[in-house]
Amino acid sequence: AIMGFGFAALIAGPLMQRIVASLGLIPNFLILGCAYFVIISASALYLAPPPDRFLQAASPGKEGPDRKAGRLGQLKDVAVQLADHPKMGKMLPCVDAFTAGEALQTWHFYALWWIFFINISCGIALLAVASPMGQEVAGMTPAQAASMVGIIGLVNGGGRILWSTVSDYLGRRNVYVLFFLIEIGAFYALSSTTDGFLFQVLVLLIISCYGGGFACMPAYLSDLFSTKELSAIHGKILTAWGIAGIMGPLALSVLYENTRSYSLTLYFFSGCFVLNLVIALVLKWRTSHHVILQKMREQGNA
Repeated sequence: AIMGFGFAALIAGPLMQRIVASLGLIPNFLILGCAYFVIISASALYLAPPPDRFLQAASPGKEGPDRKAGRLGQLKDVAVQLADHPKMGKMLPCVDAFTAGEALQTWHFYALWWIFFINISCGIALLAVASPMGQEVAGMTPAQAASMVGIIGLVNGGGRILWSTVSDYLGRRNVYVLFFLIEIGAFYALSSTTDGFLFQVLVLLIISCYGGGFACMPAYLSDLFSTKELSAIHGKILTAWGIAGIMGPLALSVLYENTRSYSLTLYFFSGCFVLNLVIALVLKWRTSHHVILQKMREQGNA
C-alpha cells in the first residue's frame, strides 16, 4: 500500500502537466478532484469490518484468571520461540502491547520520530531539486534530467517494496542502520561528483532509502510497540512527514541561496545522517520493550 504513493508521482506529475498545458490550472484541479473522488469512493466500497466469527476468535471475551494466565503463558512461549528462530529473532517480538499514550512516554518513540523526520527532510529536498541540480552539477541536458525524474518515481515506489521485503529477513533495526550508512556515503559522494551516470546512481540510491524508510516504519513500530494501537502511534509518527515537507526544501533553499552551491547542503545532509546512524545503533542495542513497559506500569501503579 505504501508503494502506491511512491508510484503516484510517476503518474500524476505528467498527467497534471498535460492537463494544465491543455486546459489550464483551475480545470486541472477540478478534473483531478472528480477523478480522485470516483476512484477513492469505488475503492472504499471494498472496505468492510471482518466477519463476526473472526472478531469472536480474536477477542478473549470473558475468561477466568486461570485461563487468561495460561493464554498469556502460551504467548510468551511463542515469543521465546520466535526470538530463537534464525530469521524471526532479528525482529522484536513483543507480548505486551503499548497504548499510544504509553508509547509517547518512551524515548524510543521520539528517537524514531527524529530519524523519520531527517530521512524524509533530506529525501524530499533532493526530490525537489534533482532535475536542476543534475543540470547544474553533472551537466545533464533537460531531456536527461526529465528522464531521471521519471526513473526516480519508479525507484521511489519500487524501493518501498524492496526494502520492506529485505527488512523481513534482516530485521527493521538492521535495515535502518543500513539506510543511514548508504545515505551518509551517497550524500557525501554526491557533493563532489560531476559525472552524469554516477550522479543518477547516487540520487536513485538515496531515493530508494527514502522510500524504504516510509515502508519499514509501520513494521518497526509494531515490532517495538505491538499492534494494539498501531494506527494511533503511526499517525503521531507521521507528523514528522508533515514538518519535513516544509523544513527539508526550506533548509536546502536557504543554504543554496547563501552559498550558491549544492555542496554545502549535501555535506550538511550527510552529517544529519551520521546523527541518525548513532540513534539507530542505540535503538538497535538498547531495546527491550516488554521490560520497559512492565517498569512503566509498575511505576504507574506505585
